Amino acid sequence: MTGLLGAALPAVPLVAGLLGLLLPPAPRRPGGAAGGDRARTAAVTIGVAGAAGALALAVALLLTVDGPTETSTTWVDIGGLRVTLGVRLDGAAALVAVAVAAVALAVQVYSIGYLRRGPHDDVDVDHRYPPYAAQISLFTGAMLLVVVSGDLIMLLVGWEVMGLCSYLLIAHDRRLAGAPAAAMKAFLVTRVGDVGFLLGIALLGVSTGSFRIADVLAHDHSGATLTAAGLLLLAGVAGKSAQFPLHTWLPDAMAGPTPISALIHAATMVAAGVYAVTRLYPLFTAAPVTLTVLGVLGAITLLLGALAATAQDDIKRVLAWSTVSQLGYMTGALAVGSPSAALFHLLTHAAFKALLFLAAGAVIHAVGTTLMSEMGGLRRSMPVTFWCTVIGLGALAGVPPLAGFWSKDGVLTVAESAALEGTGPAPSWVGWLVWLAGLLGVAITAWYAGRLLLRAFFGEPRLPLVTPHDPPAVLRWPVLLLAVPAALLGLAGFVGAFADRLRFATVPVAGAEDGLVHVGPALLLPLALLAVGAGLVWAGWQRDRAADPATALGPLRPVFARAFRLDDAQHTLVVRPVRALARLARNGDEVVVDGVVEGSGRAASGLGAGLAALHRAALPRAAAGVLAGALLIGLAAALLGVIQ
Repeated sequence: MTGLLGAALPAVPLVAGLLGLLLPPAPRRPGGAAGGDRARTAAVTIGVAGAAGALALAVALLLTVDGPTETSTTWVDIGGLRVTLGVRLDGAAALVAVAVAAVALAVQVYSIGYLRRGPHDDVDVDHRYPPYAAQISLFTGAMLLVVVSGDLIMLLVGWEVMGLCSYLLIAHDRRLAGAPAAAMKAFLVTRVGDVGFLLGIALLGVSTGSFRIADVLAHDHSGATLTAAGLLLLAGVAGKSAQFPLHTWLPDAMAGPTPISALIHAATMVAAGVYAVTRLYPLFTAAPVTLTVLGVLGAITLLLGALAATAQDDIKRVLAWSTVSQLGYMTGALAVGSPSAALFHLLTHAAFKALLFLAAGAVIHAVGTTLMSEMGGLRRSMPVTFWCTVIGLGALAGVPPLAGFWSKDGVLTVAESAALEGTGPAPSWVGWLVWLAGLLGVAITAWYAGRLLLRAFFGEPRLPLVTPHDPPAVLRWPVLLLAVPAALLGLAGFVGAFADRLRFATVPVAGAEDGLVHVGPALLLPLALLAVGAGLVWAGWQRDRAADPATALGPLRPVFARAFRLDDAQHTLVVRPVRALARLARNGDEVVVDGVVEGSGRAASGLGAGLAALHRAALPRAAAGVLAGALLIGLAAALLGVIQ
């Protein structure tokens, strides 16, 4: 029964997505049309039913799975290299599946209202809703396939389908100038990492003789194989989970619809890389070099995302850079030896980040802009959205007793143990790096979260002609329901059964055996840093409520706003040389290859034309030519006779 539930979990949304793709788009005519309304209704029904079915199966799986369970059957055997079909289930997979399905259901319901034709729209701007809903279902099914897959090839299939769906969903509204470019950038940057991911899987499969995850973990690989495969896999993780230096696609992905931002940033694509490392964690602990690299990248990503978030004006880009930073906490926890802490933060982050993006969508829907400089005073006109945003930002910043406080403290605790006691699988200096970066990130996160709240919801309204209000029920209820786990999920860490489902048999880390949450004097330092960050932004706001607190950054503000210009460096060092090489290859093909072919053709045509011109001579010239030829032949014969 458990195996059937695991197999049905990704199958239900995948089937819903395939059925949705068969629906025709609504006709793009003023006021819509009856046929289009029916297609939209069918798309809504199939999309919501698929997500709800996946959530029901995930909950059933969570209640059913007692310990690690695996079922598989050989799919193909090529020269002794086996690819299997099957599922690999445990408590962690069930919890992640619940988070993925819950966020997907919230996004499907929220999209019904968010992508609806407005009363003042001249045409039905949502005529492509059926493929949109179907692509969300495919995206959800692909992520669930990654979660439950028992074979690396099947995991790779889900991994790549997610990349394709992200491209389609980010570019859904093609009327936006930046959407197609952002979708292409996300697709290409993640593909760069996926090349390494594919090679890492191939290396492990060839070394093992099977792609079955249980076989790969049980096989005695050489140290060189583990190190090479681990580093190659980390390239894919860096792409999907937006780790430095492949993080640049994530902020630009904000060009897509806001519900898609919630889906990508909360529980699907960016979580896939972190989850893949936990799935194969014994391989990484056997090659500590890989965890050292992961720790360095995680610390850089954590601070890079946090500092970039301090200077953004677009509310969605603030949240996007905060996602980059929080992913750094997760990979940092993996580097210091605690996949349990990483998954715990992944789950709480899924709740509060989905809440924040959907609440931001409600604000954008109400005021018609994403810029915080054009907002202000919304707490009076949008009280429900305001309080939900307070919960989400409090969880993001780590305000007790909200969810993010407990999970972030878990990461800091294991990093402190790795730094001070050297208990992690990586060198102790990696623990110091992750711990200090995490502590500094606490203060910075509190600062930019406070800035967002003050700029958007306090002060005087900056758009006097706009009359914002809380969203309608179809937008409001997903936000309200997500506020519950964003506030309370962290307390589940005190529950032994919940902690047991996330516990891994890995390198011991001090305090990790006692549970996911830690109450003690070590909490005082993060709380003090939280108070410092919040106090600084509040003091700046009190001095001048009309000014942006980011002006206090001075000359650093444009540097942070451009994320240290790493995107520009990437464009200069990678994009421009590749384009120049492409132009060179095109010119070589057109001038050299095509030139030789076309030149030989032109030469043959010219020679044929010349011969044809000679054959078209007039009768007198032809007769003279014949006589001249005969004379020459006779003369040649006479000369040959004399010689003989």
